[in-house]
Amino acid sequence: MNIAVQLEPCAGAPPAVQYRWDADTDILTARLDAPEDGSGPSGSLELEGNDGAWLILDVVKGRFVGIEVAVWPDVRKRPTLSPPAAVEDARIVVPLRSSPEGAALLEVETPILAESDEEERVIYFRVGARRDTRTVRFGRDLLLDLDPQSRIAGLWLLNVPPFPSA
Repeated sequence: MNIAVQLEPCAGAPPAVQYRWDADTDILTARLDAPEDGSGPSGSLELEGNDGAWLILDVVKGRFVGIEVAVWPDVRKRPTLSPPAAVEDARIVVPLRSSPEGAALLEVETPILAESDEEERVIYFRVGARRDTRTVRFGRDLLLDLDPQSRIAGLWLLNVPPFPSA
């Protein structure tokens, strides 16, 4: 898995996250306010799991603005699941060097492991092989695990609302 990002200091509190479930398709989206500044690419980073799972990271002006779990991998439920205690706040910058400013699309095939707590309020996606990471908060309820080369290694969704009942 080789999607490297850059970190910038976070001015103020991380932006709020709005979750939405699509009951017909089981798609979960998490949206952040679109950045007012930035100068990077816009488009999406698509992570395709070996099992057909799809995580889509939406980018506007080089900044993450949304996440979509389009096709779910098998989710392993644990009695409890807590994010790392040591978390730093930062803005994530996506430097897609090979793409001109404007529409950008990158698709990467990688193993994706999904875990949740029993209530499915905390969901964690490990991306690629297990490795040493640090955790960055880029939205009030969104965390990104980065390896020592600042490559995406995991994604935490916190305070996820319950799936709508029929």
